[in-house]
Amino acid sequence: MNRKTSKAIASKASTTLSSKSASKLQKSIAGSVLAQSRTNKVTSERVERMASGALKSKRSAALRKKLAGSAVSQSTVKKGER
Repeated sequence: MNRKTSKAIASKASTTLSSKSASKLQKSIAGSVLAQSRTNKVTSERVERMASGALKSKRSAALRKKLAGSAVSQSTVKKGER
């Protein structure tokens, strides 16, 4: 079963991609999340690692964590495999 990005998160991802102040990391995660909104695509290992790091960081903003959570939840890697 592939999970899909919710409309609310897809909207935030779209806004992030067009933002001049969003970081490259945030835009990478947002791009992955948005790509999964209407397709069966899953999070790549590279983006999953970036998103995982964003979730663990105490410095990550709330929006970055929401996008990262969506990306990680759509990863095909099972917990404990890495």
